Amino acid sequence: MSALSLGIIAAFAWGFHDICVRYLSQRTPLMASLLVVLIFGLLFHIGVMVVEDGFAPLTPQTAWMALVSGTFFLMASLGLYGAFQRGPVKLVAPIIASYPVLSLVWALARGAQITAWQWGAVIAIIVGVSLVAALAQHDDEDNPPAGPTIAFSLVAAVGFAGTFALGQYASEISGHLPVTLVTRIMALALLIGAMGALHLPFWAGWRALPVLALMGIADGIALLCLLAAGGLPDAQYAAVASSCFGLLTILMAWAFLREKMTPPQWVGCAIAFSGIGYLAL
Repeated sequence: MSALSLGIIAAFAWGFHDICVRYLSQRTPLMASLLVVLIFGLLFHIGVMVVEDGFAPLTPQTAWMALVSGTFFLMASLGLYGAFQRGPVKLVAPIIASYPVLSLVWALARGAQITAWQWGAVIAIIVGVSLVAALAQHDDEDNPPAGPTIAFSLVAAVGFAGTFALGQYASEISGHLPVTLVTRIMALALLIGAMGALHLPFWAGWRALPVLALMGIADGIALLCLLAAGGLPDAQYAAVASSCFGLLTILMAWAFLREKMTPPQWVGCAIAFSGIGYLAL
């Protein structure tokens, strides 16, 4: 399976995850929800490692990179949850979806060759996602001030870029399963420590538990796909394809929640998927 294919799978998983975040964030404690999602994501990943017999020691270098990747992953998760709680999606999604630019800069720094046409395809994907999100129709426009929402979104974008850059690099050396395990454990440990220090509630409630469990599995699939791409050619394009999660969130809302899609939004979809199609050539 190619890095681009893994990125598309991650985009679908995170698209489902983000629909649920937007829904539950208005009804359940935010940090408690993230805690449950990370726990179920970790349990899912351990199950995959048992099935695949993927337990293997890490070198000191890759262990350090995986720990820092986990710090970035928690940073990304907190930014994403905070941004989607505040909304609207049309403001949040395009900013978070810009993280592939940072991923490409990292790839260039490591010596990857990226042509002008490939840069154009990446820009097309980001423009397409932004167009779909910016034109999303919302009946309720009573949203909090945009400044903090933009800040949360930027934190998420930087966090995702850092997670994928370090995680994929470590996966090239030691394998993606143990690297992802350490990344998840680090993120969960930091979150528990922060919640304890701030005296925040740890329980999200029984009613939210089934949805949070599904979100954790979806998040587990997405991160596993992104870090698994680390050992494949053009690993940076997994991050590029996964940035379509915002577009897919809106498409799934259209398909399953019967939210409207306007003709310009369909144009944005066509632009984004054209960019993905070019990278797949």
